[in-house]
Amino acid sequence: MIAILVALPLIAAGCSFIIPWHQARSWLLPAASAVHLLLSTLFALGYLPPGGPWIGLDALSSLVLVVTSLLFFGCALYAVGYLDLHPERDNKVMVPCLLLFLGAMSLAVTARHLGLLWIAVEATTLASAPLIYFNRNRLSIEATWKYLLICSVGIALAMLGLLFVAYSALGSGVPVSLQFDKLLSQATTLSKPWLHTGFVFMLVGFGTKMGLAPLHTWKPDAYGEAPGLVGALLAGGLTSVAFLAILRGVQLMTAAGDGVLARQELLGMGILSLLVAAVFMVGQPDIKRLLAYSSVEHMGLLAIGVGIGGLATFGAMLHLVNNALTKGGLFLAAGNIQRAYASKHLSEVRGAVSVLPVSGTLFLAGFLAITGSPPFGPFMSEFTILRGIFGSERLFVGLLVLLLLATVFIGMGATVLAATQGESSEATPGFRDSPLLCISPLCFILLILLIGVYIPEPMQNALHQAA
Repeated sequence: MIAILVALPLIAAGCSFIIPWHQARSWLLPAASAVHLLLSTLFALGYLPPGGPWIGLDALSSLVLVVTSLLFFGCALYAVGYLDLHPERDNKVMVPCLLLFLGAMSLAVTARHLGLLWIAVEATTLASAPLIYFNRNRLSIEATWKYLLICSVGIALAMLGLLFVAYSALGSGVPVSLQFDKLLSQATTLSKPWLHTGFVFMLVGFGTKMGLAPLHTWKPDAYGEAPGLVGALLAGGLTSVAFLAILRGVQLMTAAGDGVLARQELLGMGILSLLVAAVFMVGQPDIKRLLAYSSVEHMGLLAIGVGIGGLATFGAMLHLVNNALTKGGLFLAAGNIQRAYASKHLSEVRGAVSVLPVSGTLFLAGFLAITGSPPFGPFMSEFTILRGIFGSERLFVGLLVLLLLATVFIGMGATVLAATQGESSEATPGFRDSPLLCISPLCFILLILLIGVYIPEPMQNALHQAA
C-alpha cells in the first residue's frame, strides 16, 4: 500500500507527458495530490498497514508525510491558476517535475533503509532544479546552478556519513546493513568513533538540504528566483524531509547511548541559524529573500527544540507543522504580490493591501503568524520550545533565543509593513486577486489560526508520538 503512495505521483508524472492539453495537465496536479493526501491521512490514522522493512511509516514519518502532502495539495491547486497566467509557456516541464518531486519526497519520508533515504533525498534535488529555473532568466539559472552544486556537495557528505555508519557496524559480529530497524536494534554494539563521525557528516549533509547555517547559502537565491509555489514547497516540504533525515541520525545516536552529544550539535547549529537569520533580515529589501532567511530562522528553531529535548521536542514537532503551513501561505501570497507589481523589491512594492486586498492581507497575517504573534499556531509552538528551554534551566540559551526572535520581528516587520501599508505604487494593470490564486494561502492561514486556538486530540496524539 505504501508503494502505491510513492508510485501514484510517478504514474501521474508519466501521464502528464501523454496528455496533450495544457489545462488537463494542470488539473492533473490537484487530482493526483488529492488522492495522495487521502492515502496519507488514512495511513496516519492507522486505517492502512504501516509497511515493511524497506518502506514503512512510524509516528515521526507519518506526521511529516501528512504535512508535506497537505502543503503540496494546496500548492497544486494554486498551480492551476498560476499556469493559466502563462499560457505561452508549455507546462510539460513544471507539471511532471512537481509530481516527481512529490514522489521523491514520499519515498524519502517512508524509507526504512538509509541508502534508500539518501537516493530519495538526492532525487528531490534533481526533480526541483527545473522548477527553480521556470522563469528562465539570468538570475534563475544562477540560482539553479547554486542550488544544484551546494546541495549535491551536501548530499555527497551525507553519503559519506552513511558509509561511516555502516563501517561502525563491522565489528558487531552481524551482517552489515543500513536497514534502519536493524541498526536501531544493534545500536549499542556499533563502534562509537565511527558512529559519531557518521552522524556529523549526516548532520552537515542533510543540514545543507534543510538550510541550517552556515550551510544555507543556496536558499536566498533559490527561494528568491523560484515561483512562489516552488518556494513554498522548498521551504515547507523539502526542509521537513531533510529534517526527518537528520532525526533518523538522532534516533540512532540515542539508541547507542549518545543522544546528548547529538542534541548538543543540533543545538549549536540551531542557535547559529537563528543568529545568521536575525542579522540578514534586518534591512532586507527583497520580500522573497526575506522569506528565505525566515526559513533559516525556523530551521534553527526546529534544531533548538530537538537539541533541548523533552517538552521542547514536542514544540519542535508542532513547529514543523506550523512552519510548513505558514510558509505555504506566505510564499503564495508573495507570488501574487510580485506578479501585481512585476517586482519583489521594496523600492517598487508599496501599499499591497490596497492593490491586492486578499493577497496583501494574507501576507500581512502570515508575517504576524511566522514571527510568533498570538493567536496563530507558531506562537504556541515557539512558546512551547521556550518553556522547554527555561524548564531545562538553560537560562542563557532562552534569553538569547528571545533576543534573536525580537530582532527578527523588528527586521521582518520593517519590510513587510512597508510593502503592505501606505500609498500604493503602480501595479501591473489587469492582475487582481482570483479564487484559484487565493484559496490555498487563505486555507493555510486559517489552519494555523485554528491550530493556535485549538489542537484536535488526534493531532495532539500524533505530535506526542512523533516527539
